[in-house]
Amino acid sequence: MTTWEGRDPTSGRVLRVSPFADSGVISEVRASRSAAADLPWLVPGYVDLQVNGYGGYDVNGPDVTPETIGDLADALARRGTTTFVPTVITGSEEAITASLRAVALARRSDPRLARAVPFAHVEGPFIAEEDGPRGAHDLNHVRPPSLAELDRWQEASDGVVGMVTISPHHPGAAEFTAGAVARGVQVAVGHTSATAEEIRAVVDAGATLSTHLGNGAHAVLPRHPNYIWAQLADDRLRAGFIADGHHLPADTLTAMLRAKGLERSFLVSDSVALAGMPAGTYDTPVGGQVELSADGRLVVAGTPYLAGAVRCLAECVAAAWTMTGLPVADVVRLATANPARVLAEQAAARAGRSSSTRAVAVPPGRITPGAPADLLLLDPETAEVREVVRGGEVLA
Repeated sequence: MTTWEGRDPTSGRVLRVSPFADSGVISEVRASRSAAADLPWLVPGYVDLQVNGYGGYDVNGPDVTPETIGDLADALARRGTTTFVPTVITGSEEAITASLRAVALARRSDPRLARAVPFAHVEGPFIAEEDGPRGAHDLNHVRPPSLAELDRWQEASDGVVGMVTISPHHPGAAEFTAGAVARGVQVAVGHTSATAEEIRAVVDAGATLSTHLGNGAHAVLPRHPNYIWAQLADDRLRAGFIADGHHLPADTLTAMLRAKGLERSFLVSDSVALAGMPAGTYDTPVGGQVELSADGRLVVAGTPYLAGAVRCLAECVAAAWTMTGLPVADVVRLATANPARVLAEQAAARAGRSSSTRAVAVPPGRITPGAPADLLLLDPETAEVREVVRGGEVLA
């Protein structure tokens, strides 16, 4: 049985992880006496709570199938993201339902996919109508929050929706939040023009997350108060940040992480299907015409507004390490244990609503017996991924 060895970035100790059980989980973790000087960092596989697409595979649009989700999972895993949440953006109810059904069918068809894809995230359509906060989402399909629509999504997709992003400015947003949480669905604040009072109302009702905080916002905001300060200040909200070097400047990312606190922060890629494609102008099914520059910046054509991201989570980790100067252990935690905690809470919420007494499995994001056997070996100088292990198997 293969053994993997590398340095724990938190303690500096050398860990030996071996062997793996047939179920694809870790069965033993031991300290090693090997010299640590030139060994890579050994960390859990990355967990991305916001993936619209990658490598030409799109969660959104008319062509999505269960095979699309499987191919997307493989493409992401080869880059170090072994667990991810497919993210469906604003569209018609029919389009959203089709994407959710594809995710559900993919999970049903393959136990490996069911583990890698814990649930789906619907980012919209219950967001702000205004330019800036709306981002690249289609104005024609923005609408107020509806529990009836959420129920229809769930009925059509085996209840695959685990997270919904909303703007609290909509009348009834707090009532929707309370109803969604009662149904075992996490609610995130994002793409919003809401006041601080409106944000506090949905947090009081059970919202617990902020979607890519600092983005999906006006280009110019009042100095204070504004909806970014309100979310940073509320310790009941954990926030996702896009650390691709384009969505948040280094100073902004550093200050936001300090304000929110590392325990309440996590990184997301927000990657789209154009990730990994050459620079140029593209027509996309949900964002219209977009422009991708050679330096990896994707914008709505003819505007300064970002239209998503084209870097995977591993690249965001490496960039965040450079931009913030944080210890590598802290940056890795933002892409492993912290987002995995969101998954664990979602699993617990679902278990609490189920008549089944089956225990919730050990979540990803940690190197511990019982956790998924998803490991990364990172270059100690750059934090780039050298090797990926998924379910105990090395990926090319």
